[in-house]
Amino acid sequence: MKILVVVDMQNDFIDGALGTPEAVEIVDRVRAKAEQYQKDGDCVIYTRDTHPENYLETQEGRKLPVVHCVKGTRGWEIADKVYLQGCEVLDKPTFGSIALAERVASLCEANEVASVELIGLCTDICVISNALLLKARLPELPILVDASCCAGVTRASHQNALEAMKMCQIEVYSEE
Repeated sequence: MKILVVVDMQNDFIDGALGTPEAVEIVDRVRAKAEQYQKDGDCVIYTRDTHPENYLETQEGRKLPVVHCVKGTRGWEIADKVYLQGCEVLDKPTFGSIALAERVASLCEANEVASVELIGLCTDICVISNALLLKARLPELPILVDASCCAGVTRASHQNALEAMKMCQIEVYSEE
């Protein structure tokens, strides 16, 4: 079995408060990859950045004062064009999710897992954070990132994150 982690493909990161043209550009590729995993009988897990209404009072909110992904809002929802019915969704209160790493570890204990692949938003914040957490938790499991299904805050920071992940023995490739 393989695991695909679709990171934070939420309305606020695609075309909402923190949306970018690059995020809009990857939507169809992300959907296609998730559909292929599901068709192959593999596991697809979505993460969802989740903030409280008092987001601006949090440390993250003070450093990034743009209200986004407030639980229960449209911006918090995973984009309809990306979400596949029946797939697991993990809410995460910060960039990286320890719960995700533990969930993947439990799947590895119960199944023979060949690899974990991450795609989504933002390469330079949440994708890299979760890739590194997974690598730390499961150092012998191949961790992959498809750069063609990721977008960063800027093109430069996206590229920097990809290079950093390569240095940490995460397999970065592109299907473009």
